[in-house]
Amino acid sequence: MVEKTIIEEITEIEYSEYENFSDTFTSEQLELKWKEFLDTISDRPNLLATLSRVPELMDGNKLLLKIGNSVQEEEVRLIKPDLVGFLKRELRNSAIELTTSIERIETERTHFNDSEKLQMLIQKNPELMELKQKFNLDFNA
Repeated sequence: MVEKTIIEEITEIEYSEYENFSDTFTSEQLELKWKEFLDTISDRPNLLATLSRVPELMDGNKLLLKIGNSVQEEEVRLIKPDLVGFLKRELRNSAIELTTSIERIETERTHFNDSEKLQMLIQKNPELMELKQKFNLDFNA
């Protein structure tokens, strides 16, 4: 048996990095590796917030990441080569593609004026309307 020289071993390693892998992966595997990548950028809170949503696994190897605005899109564009390279290596699939989609993320409204608060309370407890009328309560907003 002939031993390999160091140059042959290095050349073999370099070529194996650029092999075309085509392993299939599941959404669960994607989510696990996505979170592993997030651990590597824990010192960048804005980027962490942007990448907090795991992308949807679309057609085969296509990933769709929904983001909130163009600033986040720019952050993703800057980190995309590293992120996609990491996913390709870890999931052993060279055909992975990441696209972004800007979508308005609905947030629950948290500030209400007095009459809106009263209406919400009346919906929960209709007897409050009787009290309001009985004691002639009114709000001047």
